[in-house]
Amino acid sequence: MFNYNVRGENIEVTQAIREYAEKKVAKLERFFTDTPNATAYVNLKVYPDKTAKAEVTIPLSFLVLRAEETTPDLYASIDFVVDKLERQVRKYKTKINRKSREKGFAGIDASPTETISQEGPLEVDQELSLDIVRSKRIELKPMDSEEAVLQMNMLGHDFFVYKDHETNDINIVYRRKDGRYGLIETATIE
Repeated sequence: MFNYNVRGENIEVTQAIREYAEKKVAKLERFFTDTPNATAYVNLKVYPDKTAKAEVTIPLSFLVLRAEETTPDLYASIDFVVDKLERQVRKYKTKINRKSREKGFAGIDASPTETISQEGPLEVDQELSLDIVRSKRIELKPMDSEEAVLQMNMLGHDFFVYKDHETNDINIVYRRKDGRYGLIETATIE
């Protein structure tokens, strides 16, 4: 069962809004049987132009689910974001099941934990110093490049850092401007 952290920006989160968001996000629990300590972070924002944005992030030990949606109605935003998350889970499960059939895995151990994200651009001032606006520590679990691309797409990011399960090197997959994917393989220099 998920724990919920519902917060609002430019809006007071009433009991009715909180219950609605929790009820909708709880629909995703049926996909996960061993998530007793998972926390669903629900962030609701209302903008001056009367649009409402719902963001949901659910970090699990093997997957990070994240989606956001902006509509004129807060409740519709919540509905749409939960629909997006459900599609992500279905897509993820389909790919993992297909992969396990193709490679003959006895059990599925798809275990990326967290990802790096940057909240805003790094700015260079006139003295050429860089201000790091956000820092995040991640755990890298072994996977192959296909799994890393899948995780990157599910998070909606343009890159993903992972540990290659064959070489144990740290690699990066990224989305190219032409829509295809690139792979940066690293090597340790001694």
